[in-house]
Amino acid sequence: MFETRILTSLEDLPHASWDALFGDTLEGYDYLRAIETAGLEGFAWRYVLVQREGHLVAAAPAFITDYRLETTFDGGGRKIAEQVRRIAPGVMTPKLACLGSPCMETATVGFAADLPERDRPAVLKALIDAFERDAMRVGCSLMGVKDADAAQSGLWSGAMGAAGYSAVPGQAIADLVIDFGNLEAYLASLSSGVRRDMRRKLRSRAKVRIELRAELGEHLPRAMTLYRQTLDRAEAQLETLTPAFFTAVAERMPGRVVFALYFVEDDLLAFNLLLEDGEVLLDKFFCMDAERGRAHNLYFLSWFFNLERCLARGLKRYQSGQANLGDKLRLGSRLTPVNMYFKHRNGLLNGALRLLAPLVMGVPLEGLAA
Repeated sequence: MFETRILTSLEDLPHASWDALFGDTLEGYDYLRAIETAGLEGFAWRYVLVQREGHLVAAAPAFITDYRLETTFDGGGRKIAEQVRRIAPGVMTPKLACLGSPCMETATVGFAADLPERDRPAVLKALIDAFERDAMRVGCSLMGVKDADAAQSGLWSGAMGAAGYSAVPGQAIADLVIDFGNLEAYLASLSSGVRRDMRRKLRSRAKVRIELRAELGEHLPRAMTLYRQTLDRAEAQLETLTPAFFTAVAERMPGRVVFALYFVEDDLLAFNLLLEDGEVLLDKFFCMDAERGRAHNLYFLSWFFNLERCLARGLKRYQSGQANLGDKLRLGSRLTPVNMYFKHRNGLLNGALRLLAPLVMGVPLEGLAA
């Protein structure tokens, strides 16, 4: 009933064919091509296509990499994983095939507009089967889905459960609806303590110069230093971005990409990569000199600058990602939970991972709300 194909480059598919499935999404064809051409070390790219009678009806991006399992766990889970690595190091770095992308917010399946809803589970099954066959062909022992799109949660849950995958909580995604007319109205919606704290932090604005650039240009070397410093502070990171990534995103997405640069005097202390589409401002990466940036409250200045941009450009939603969720809740964001899925080809190891699943890194919403 269905035919499947696996591409190793999105260049082999017409731009319009991908857009017909995914629409004019920010993390669409051009963004994926920027990732693909950026030379991220240790990654191979896949694009899983499903056709019916020669007509493309569904697709999803995927990737292959060697994965350090302990980066998934937190607290006691990480300690157990590190002990296992000392005993059996090969077991702890399986070759992973994963639906989604290390540089995208969620794993989303694009469907043809004329595909009936009732056919989507069967189409997704065909896509997963093709993905698994390719994963086994190249020797992947671990297969998964990175941050399944919450808007497709029922579809993902049914398909992955039937295929024998286990679900684990991923980091929730934060966003803020721009339903206020100005920053004063926004501040009024916050608690009195947060409002006082933000007004105090905003006084730093007088010493900070913010520049908007379509590309990083001559600031790219300094920006990469800030990126590496930020990466070093992260608890876990799947990918390491390259200068070519930031250059390619700017070149491939003109008018939809902007870099906000934060200077104190002539020193670049932070930069923010933003994507926008007329409805949403997507905050992809905020990278900062930790000590000096915190002294000038640059993270919070960037938050308010981005809200001002949303207001000025009539944007309806500010999507701020999966980091610093406690601060984002204080600042009025809503959190959308997402699930990850995994399955190991070795039955015993798959069972062990199931037992460890409750210890994976994830942020319970009730814990943050407290």
